[in-house]
Amino acid sequence: MSNDAEHSAQEHPMPGKHARLGYLLLAYTTTGLGIAGVFLPLLPTTPFLLVAVWAAPKGSQRVHDWIYQQPRFARLLDDWQQQGAVPLGAKWLATAMMIASWSFLLWRDYHWGLVLGMSLFFMCIGLFLWTRPNPES
Repeated sequence: MSNDAEHSAQEHPMPGKHARLGYLLLAYTTTGLGIAGVFLPLLPTTPFLLVAVWAAPKGSQRVHDWIYQQPRFARLLDDWQQQGAVPLGAKWLATAMMIASWSFLLWRDYHWGLVLGMSLFFMCIGLFLWTRPNPES
């Protein structure tokens, strides 16, 4: 991890026992849903994983530290936390997955209201992603 001091326990005060359990349960549940979203076309991955990253430090400093020590996540999380930046490759991948999900809705002839609603949802996510800066190297 590039800067351990930034992710210290003082930055994330622990709530009460029951609240911690709730946050931890939320983190694990949304992580599972995010992983399932990799394989299920209409289930989004990124929003669930973002909720997991938000909830984890409130539930367990150990889980929070583990997430930030993962080579695959640490750089992305640091870039997001420090710069509000999303890598160009992640923007393209998210856009491709949204187009694929939307195409699946059309192919399966889902109700026009669902297709329209998901179109608006995907456009909002795409707009948000593409207006974020690319990380500075």
